Amino acid sequence: MAAEYATFGLAPAMRAGGVLADGDFQVHRDFVDFIVDGRPLLFRLSDLDAVSPLASDVPPAIFTAQVRSLLLETDPPLPGGRYVIYGCPECEAMACGAVTAVILRDGEDFVWRDFAWQTGEQADLEFNGYHGIGPYRFPGAEYRTALAALLDGTAHTRRRVLLIGARVALLAKLAAALRTIGIGADITHDAAGVPADELRAYGAVAFGRAVAEETRTAARRAFADAGVDVAHVDGLAPIVPLLVAQIEHALDRGPAERRRLTRLTATGAGADVEVTSPCRVRLTAYRLDRLNRTHTHDVFDGVLGPGCHRIALDTRTVKGESYVVARTPGSVLAAAVTREGPG
Repeated sequence: MAAEYATFGLAPAMRAGGVLADGDFQVHRDFVDFIVDGRPLLFRLSDLDAVSPLASDVPPAIFTAQVRSLLLETDPPLPGGRYVIYGCPECEAMACGAVTAVILRDGEDFVWRDFAWQTGEQADLEFNGYHGIGPYRFPGAEYRTALAALLDGTAHTRRRVLLIGARVALLAKLAAALRTIGIGADITHDAAGVPADELRAYGAVAFGRAVAEETRTAARRAFADAGVDVAHVDGLAPIVPLLVAQIEHALDRGPAERRRLTRLTATGAGADVEVTSPCRVRLTAYRLDRLNRTHTHDVFDGVLGPGCHRIALDTRTVKGESYVVARTPGSVLAAAVTREGPG
């Protein structure tokens, strides 16, 4: 099959981490995704939970080596001229499986072909090939320019959050949960007096819902004076997995138009979820009772196609103060359950 010309680009992306309903957790990973003809290549792989080799949390020397490998400046890491395009987000071990492809030069152009799912040294194209993906021919100048731009060190993102609130015990639990999934977190009562150099280390600032407006305003002003474009999170409720989801969403610096999960709203009757490509969606409901205890309910776990979907909610699980969290491999959204008005 002849390789047709395609555009090549790169964009920031993330593998959403989080604290799951069963107490398990997923590690947060920031990475650079491949954009082919204006669309993330990962989206063509349905519900695959994976990251590219261009992850921001790898040491700079390894990151640089990955870029130079994709530029074909080093020998291919796998037999047959194959390169890892996406790998396991937890351990990156080949045994967990990886998407690989042959990368070669054809004149000035770069060609990606023979995509396959691979768990060992050799790829079996007949049984594990992605026959509907590629081959792609990328113009050499465009390809080299996009990858070479990563070598200036700007690909690494700020994966720390500043937590501001009055409930120290809750903030400590939240910070511990964030650190477990790979996000740094620090706790303070306000941002007054924090040196600008320290503020520049944060990608988000999160406020407890009891934090006074003047404290929020002062914190925002401190970050602005430090020249930091930081995401602001207003905590919905004192529920650690819910707050983790809000912070995860805030740290997603990828373009909004290239996210899989684009909308989440909920009423007592159901949750409306919108996705842009086929992917696995998990929906979890959280409820606070009168004693401020958290109740967690798994609502949905399955693959949804592109478009809007209504997922029914059990009114018994979302009565009172309730919230829902929707997760895909690369996106997460949280929303309060609102009450439908009469008529």
